Amino acid sequence: MINNVTLIVLDSVGVGELPDAYKYGDEGSNTLGNIIKNVKNIKLTNLNRLGLGSIDGVEGLDYIDNVIGSYGKLSEKSPGKDTTTGHWEIGGIILKEPFPTFPNGFPDELISKYEELIGTKILGNKVASGTTILEELGEEHINTGYPIVYTSADSVFQIAAHEEVIPVDRLYELCEIARGILIDKYAVGRVIARPFVGKSGSFVRTSNRRDFSIKPIEETMLDIIKKAGLEVMAVGKIEDIFSGQGITKSVHTVDNMNGVDNTIKYIKEHNRGLIFTNLVDFDMKYGHRNNVEGYARALEEFDNRLPEIIDCLNEDEILIITADHGCDPTTVSTDHSREYIPVLIYGKKIKRGINIGIRNTFADIGATILDLLGLEGLNNGESFAHLILDK
Repeated sequence: MINNVTLIVLDSVGVGELPDAYKYGDEGSNTLGNIIKNVKNIKLTNLNRLGLGSIDGVEGLDYIDNVIGSYGKLSEKSPGKDTTTGHWEIGGIILKEPFPTFPNGFPDELISKYEELIGTKILGNKVASGTTILEELGEEHINTGYPIVYTSADSVFQIAAHEEVIPVDRLYELCEIARGILIDKYAVGRVIARPFVGKSGSFVRTSNRRDFSIKPIEETMLDIIKKAGLEVMAVGKIEDIFSGQGITKSVHTVDNMNGVDNTIKYIKEHNRGLIFTNLVDFDMKYGHRNNVEGYARALEEFDNRLPEIIDCLNEDEILIITADHGCDPTTVSTDHSREYIPVLIYGKKIKRGINIGIRNTFADIGATILDLLGLEGLNNGESFAHLILDK
């Protein structure tokens, strides 16, 4: 019996375009592959030892003949390429319809209703990059006190505010109000608080970001694990993505390394159940900013911490590393990309060097985790535990 599974999502570390990527304008996207091509001498030694460079289609890493983990990649069955869709599918929910997007901004009727509820006008209401919108409207926001509302190619309603103009707690209230009216045809996947500080020309977003997700529409692996009386420990924005559902403990983080620190802290407790971590910097700081060098350095930084994570695992504990979509920093787009995600599995009871191939859905991860913990009940996904578990 497996006592604990630690699942770490390297946010946006996709491994190549899906067959339907053309429908999303993502032909040629390959987040990991294009970073490897563009950054000379990138060192991902520990991820490679787990099998990263052995995954079908991953090229440019050194050949390893003594891979210590099992590995493969997964296709996304749900339509879309956003954070909520990816994480929900990992948890066992396959969407039939994508979350709505608003390429021309939000309808006047919705914005008018929102302004009435919050008692002030808003700025923006357009598709924009998070840093560009601050350069454009940050000073006007400071002068007027009006929050900045914008969206992207993803299903998001984002609200930016200077922390000295609109305090963080009030910004969260503005998000909660928006979440309350974003229903039915306006039911975006996430409302995101985007606090920032600084002066005009040098605005900087802070770590006080919060995501207010729509509630999961079905039971997920988190619910099943919690109902079984086990712990579900959420690190980073996992609590936000699942709207707190199915979670027993949670901690928000300020950056990737803080996320690793808190993951290790939970591992050392050796509770029975699941540790579910999201490391968002890859996506937020580097993918969306098209910062190839920064993305590579962040991957190396995580790779350097991997032995520390592994050393904490008891014999009956397993580590799984994956992603939720792509966000190729080498393409013109600053949006997410429709890509396969990698999966690396390690533990004393996991077979070495097993290629589980290309799986049909991210939900196979959720089904496998339940299987490893001796549970069942997920609506979607097929466990690959029998392929990797050394009995």
